[in-house]
Amino acid sequence: MVRFVFNRKYRIIHANLVFICKGINVSEQQTRVIEAKEIMTLLPHRYPFLLVDRVLDFKEGEWLKAIKNISVNEPCFTGHFPGEPILPGVLILEALAQAMGILAFKTHELKGGELFYFAGIDEARFKRPVLPGDQMELNVQVVKERRGITAFTGIATVNGEVACEAKLMCARR
Repeated sequence: MVRFVFNRKYRIIHANLVFICKGINVSEQQTRVIEAKEIMTLLPHRYPFLLVDRVLDFKEGEWLKAIKNISVNEPCFTGHFPGEPILPGVLILEALAQAMGILAFKTHELKGGELFYFAGIDEARFKRPVLPGDQMELNVQVVKERRGITAFTGIATVNGEVACEAKLMCARR
């Protein structure tokens, strides 16, 4: 008898096992990577405020997974905090908001002059510090959409540990 452990760490392993059992070739599952050059065509942000390095995969209208590599050279570390650098929580939230924006832009065909605006944040919680040398994984998922406003959940993790989670909203105008 095979026993499966169902938690965040093993979901991908379990999903791949299900594909193998059903005879689906896991290597044929297509991932949709977005590199920095294309990210800069979607978002107006630039260094030092572009906080998404690469999109690892996404599904339009549903979810997106991206990464941000945290370098000791980030400008925020000079004052937050000297001798004990920690990525400010507001920048973690901004990274999640930028990932949300990328998903919104990849999901909707915009009419001339339309943009997506960050509309709100609720229930933000910080669980662990993000330090220089960490790779922060950004996961956003669409919860619902109504009248041009889309609600998302966002989770930032480092090495599988939740660093931050929040409910986010963007508006199309």
